[in-house]
Amino acid sequence: MLLDRFKHALNQPIFIGRRPKGQSEPSFVGPDWVQASPERIDEALNHALAKPDGGWFCVDASAKIGASPTTYLINGETLVLWRSEDQVYAAPETCPHMGASLACAPVEHDTLTCPWHGLKLGPKGHGTWRHLKAYDDGVLTWVQFRKKGTRRTDTPLLPKRPAQFIDAVIRMEAVCEPEDIIANRLDPWHGCHFHPYSFAQLTVLDATLDVLTLRVAFRIAGPLLIEVDATFHAPDPRTIVMTIIGGDGLGSVVETHATPMGPGRTAMIEATLATSERRGFHRVLPLARLVRPYMKRSARRLWVDDVDYAERRYAQRTK
Repeated sequence: MLLDRFKHALNQPIFIGRRPKGQSEPSFVGPDWVQASPERIDEALNHALAKPDGGWFCVDASAKIGASPTTYLINGETLVLWRSEDQVYAAPETCPHMGASLACAPVEHDTLTCPWHGLKLGPKGHGTWRHLKAYDDGVLTWVQFRKKGTRRTDTPLLPKRPAQFIDAVIRMEAVCEPEDIIANRLDPWHGCHFHPYSFAQLTVLDATLDVLTLRVAFRIAGPLLIEVDATFHAPDPRTIVMTIIGGDGLGSVVETHATPMGPGRTAMIEATLATSERRGFHRVLPLARLVRPYMKRSARRLWVDDVDYAERRYAQRTK
């Protein structure tokens, strides 16, 4: 009897840190499988897909682009990206002369030299071969495609980010389309069921076409939990942003970007920007390299399951 009571006491949630204020009444009634209405999720998804994107596609973490060309398949095109004097450049991976790969081309600032015949390929291009516009926002790199009917913007449509943060970026590939990644994020009701190792409690406080507002308790270790209020919104058709609006980590952001590679193939790039209002947070910033692996490991663990979700959704709707 005493042992049972002791086990029960150990399983009781223990909340640490600041907790969000206000009530935690759900926006909808019924169990999660009722609240997670396919029609409601599809309506929010279609609303997000109709938004402009400025022609920009997220590529990878800024730290992944170095002095040598790195190859990426984006929007059906194979590109190389490289960095010179802290400027990022992007160009087609195939030499326009005889089709050589530029993935191992020598780099001179903004110019690639074809390894087969020495053709120098710079911003002025050669025939139809042209550089693509690239952008580095300090956390992620982007490329912009020229597409008829698309109103291009000077920079990507970035969400508001905290002034100081520790960032961690992961990139995973999935057999699905970008909309399947976005749909996963517009279904928060699966959280405690599909990720019990990360989420102990999750309540949808409000849901509109533009914003989902949640109260969620993250598992730290055993019964130790951190509870926060967070919003989810889509600034463009291939991005979902989670922002903590209450509790510890106020202002922290998680950006989930879905970039098409080719038919039925998508790259999921997620950037976590963790911050804190607590005094002394600036002293933690120099320890980012120690914290970053843990952040990446936690994010990747979630996305192993969520990629399964997205791939299953894609398989079901393309039968």
